[in-house]
Amino acid sequence: MSLGTAQRPAAPAASAPVPPATRATRSGWRDPRLWIGLLIVAASVVAGARLLAAADDTVAVWAVASDAGPGARLDPADLVAHRVRFVDAGDLAGYYTVDDELPSDLRLVHAVGAGELLPRDAVGTAAAADTVELPVAVDAEQVPPSVASGSVVDVYLIGHDGPLLREATVVDAPPLDSTFGATTGRRQLVLAVAADDAAAFLADLGRAREPVLTVVRRG
Repeated sequence: MSLGTAQRPAAPAASAPVPPATRATRSGWRDPRLWIGLLIVAASVVAGARLLAAADDTVAVWAVASDAGPGARLDPADLVAHRVRFVDAGDLAGYYTVDDELPSDLRLVHAVGAGELLPRDAVGTAAAADTVELPVAVDAEQVPPSVASGSVVDVYLIGHDGPLLREATVVDAPPLDSTFGATTGRRQLVLAVAADDAAAFLADLGRAREPVLTVVRRG
């Protein structure tokens, strides 16, 4: 008996590929995460805009560059611009902004310190200031070398209680060697003072037997 060729089992048929599982998704515009993100971005933009607006909520106003007393004339070079934030908007009306037109003859009616904002009530014309120019001769050693035109000084009479002149503005202060002081040793100062103060000053000098003046620079 002959043996037939053994038959091998048939290979299994190849199965069709199984498609990957998919998850049902919502439309992008319906995704709540998108709206939350947009709200966060919008809130950040609004907050940033408010911070920038608050940071620039300042106004440029004029301030004086150095001490100036009553009667002092202020030129543009004597003013500097400062940016200031006013808590009360009504306070701004009391000062000069850089956009305001300043008086052509800008003189002070009372003293203003260096760096101080220029108040409107401190400014007037020469007539409003009611000042006169008073020449004063002082021993050179009684005048600080730093005293010059624009300085604010007090003038004392030795032996007299308190200064005879307070916060007087030096209108002119020629060097010692350019006036009669080169031979007398006295320095001449021209001071802007109120008319009444000038009269009282001259009266006090007239009562003194040997008046000795001392000049003290303020600031």
